[in-house]
Amino acid sequence: MEERQWMGKEALWKNEVIAALLLISFAFFINRGIKINGLYMDDLYLWSCYGEQTFRQFVFPLGSTRFRFVYYLAAWLEMMALGSHTEWFVPFNILLNSCIAFTIYRFGKRLSHRWLVGFGCGILYLLSRMSYYQISQVYGLMESMALWMAIGILYFLYRYLTEKEHTDRYIQAAAGLYFSVCFVHERYMVLLPLFFFAFWVKKEKRPFCWIGITGAFLAVQAIRFFTIGSISPAGTGGTDVADTFNISQSFHYALSQVLYIFGINTGPDYLSGLSWSQSPSWVRVLVMLANFSLLVMTVGFLFLLFQDRKKLKKRLPVIGLFLIFIALCIGSSSVTIRVETRWIYVSMTAAWLFAAYLCGEAVPPGEGQTISGRPLIFCGLFLVYGLLMFPVESFYRGTYDNLYYWSSQLRYNSLAEETYGKYGNDIFGKKIYIIGNTYEMSDFTARTFFKTFDRKRLAEGTEVTFIDSIRDIGLVTPNMLILREDPAHNAFQDVTSFVKDLKFQRVYGSYEDGWLDEDAKIRIMAGKEGKIKMKFYYPGEITGLEHITVMVEGQEKTVVTINSSTAIAEIDVPPYKVSELTFNSNFYYKDASEQRSEKHLAVVAEITAD
Repeated sequence: MEERQWMGKEALWKNEVIAALLLISFAFFINRGIKINGLYMDDLYLWSCYGEQTFRQFVFPLGSTRFRFVYYLAAWLEMMALGSHTEWFVPFNILLNSCIAFTIYRFGKRLSHRWLVGFGCGILYLLSRMSYYQISQVYGLMESMALWMAIGILYFLYRYLTEKEHTDRYIQAAAGLYFSVCFVHERYMVLLPLFFFAFWVKKEKRPFCWIGITGAFLAVQAIRFFTIGSISPAGTGGTDVADTFNISQSFHYALSQVLYIFGINTGPDYLSGLSWSQSPSWVRVLVMLANFSLLVMTVGFLFLLFQDRKKLKKRLPVIGLFLIFIALCIGSSSVTIRVETRWIYVSMTAAWLFAAYLCGEAVPPGEGQTISGRPLIFCGLFLVYGLLMFPVESFYRGTYDNLYYWSSQLRYNSLAEETYGKYGNDIFGKKIYIIGNTYEMSDFTARTFFKTFDRKRLAEGTEVTFIDSIRDIGLVTPNMLILREDPAHNAFQDVTSFVKDLKFQRVYGSYEDGWLDEDAKIRIMAGKEGKIKMKFYYPGEITGLEHITVMVEGQEKTVVTINSSTAIAEIDVPPYKVSELTFNSNFYYKDASEQRSEKHLAVVAEITAD
């Protein structure tokens, strides 16, 4: 008997490991191609705070518009662990999302009493187009933490309502998560009524339950007031909810979120990826079929709900818990100036879990084969819904380029690849010239961007300068890097070698270390003034007969006499034109240790253009 129990537990353990590995694999597969190579905007500002502030200032920002110390602590630990490896943020986000998906799988499995339905919930969570921000931004950690904690509150309150033992433990866990999530994102303060509903339907008479959660809410407000001077939540884009709240607008936003949950993108392209009106017909047909499957499942459940009145009293509190949770999350995301798809993610996740609950209640464990038709109507239809939404969600993931921040992230990924990705630590100390500024890079970004790659967080000597054309700079030196914008591909291009060769091309007899042969030729582009400056170094014995004839376009321009180890000359050439210069020396350096061509090495030259 004991051996059978042990074998049963081992089998369950193996199933859980398999589920976890499958979810992780799917998470990496579905998010392939998403990457963070360079930080910008909110992510870069967050990093700059981490790099320039003390631990206390970063985690407990007194006087700021937001006080999210639980999130800031997690962000501080994340940045400390990942260091200058910005490319690790996406894998970190994917692993975190996989953990959340495993939690959802376990919750869905408990609700439905079936492994496959729970696993379907986890897959739908990972597949969702609403995960874009959690994966593609450093700030996605905040959204992931808030979603995980909010679903955790729903989980513990569900167990509080449905179980008779350990109810104190569940309430304490839910209250602890509530206090914490309010300091990850203040939007979730709105979940307070969910506790009151649970206490009310359970007929909770113990004062510590009511007083405890009320005290947690008041403590949150007191901490917020003393740290930021207000209890009004901050809105989107630097706004304040108290200033922008509008009842009719909030109702409109709430309705749009309900439609989002049913697969209908009601927002504009820059917020949703692709609006419903612009979506292809096949996508809309699949969404309608998926919703029809949910409708059939819901109608069937309502029929069973009122048919089996003995379980009505037990089921209604759980149904109310899910619906109120979804409604509160929708309401809290409807009071600001716009609705972003990432805010609906927690409501969407709760909706999938609610569907799993319907499956579990409609087909109790062990009855699936004895009640004709129910497996097909409930669990089967939920899986049909998932299969129909799979191509829909995959399609919308392909429209991320339309999101308002996506093009900028691509640009800064490219900037990182063309600089630190190619040159590594050699990028530090370079003067980086960018031709054009149609991307409108801010001064803050220009100052801070390259610091993220430096372990010392300084990037000393690295400067970013914007120029209109290559005419604005002289010859390319080793400490320079030239980039150009490529708006058609939201990218940057490293044109250093091209500009260097254009500005100064060694035709023959001229070498990178400055040596010239007896006969040498270069092509050089002068600047605005058309001045070419030359400095010659001759380390050999000087007799006074040594001279160098400099020819421009085949015509003699000047003769430089070597009277000392250093000789200086300057010639005029057409401005902004590539001129061909030839150097003919009537001597060579006899003590040279090598000969690089048919001609001997003669002199070291430093040639510059204005």
